[in-house]
Amino acid sequence: MGALVTLDLPADAPALTLPWIITFGPMNDEEEWEPVVCGPYERAHALALAEAVVADEELMAVVEPLQPHVTVAQIQGDIAASRLAAENEDVEAAFDAELAGYDDDHDHDHDHGDHTHEPPSVEEIREGFARIAAKLTN
Repeated sequence: MGALVTLDLPADAPALTLPWIITFGPMNDEEEWEPVVCGPYERAHALALAEAVVADEELMAVVEPLQPHVTVAQIQGDIAASRLAAENEDVEAAFDAELAGYDDDHDHDHDHGDHTHEPPSVEEIREGFARIAAKLTN
């Protein structure tokens, strides 16, 4: 079985309504091939597809929102925010490791109600594409 990595977002997070992409890649450094990026999908479809692919394969799937930025400043702002968040996580992780030992368990929680273990049908994905296209053209 492979691994699925995604953001743990609150139920009201605006990113949940964005289009999502899946990046599939090797689980370890021994395999060398270019990652495959798929999407955009609605989040639930992306999670279900990723789970179906990694269920029997030693692959890593990263499911993340696709940011429809239209300016360089928006992209740079997200990069700065991501760097700041990573620095904060490093500080928090070091602190937690000193206090209680570090448990690096990033398994995907399969109990979320927004997806199933069954991948969506082709029709459901195409309907999702239409909803995403409508959002991107507004």
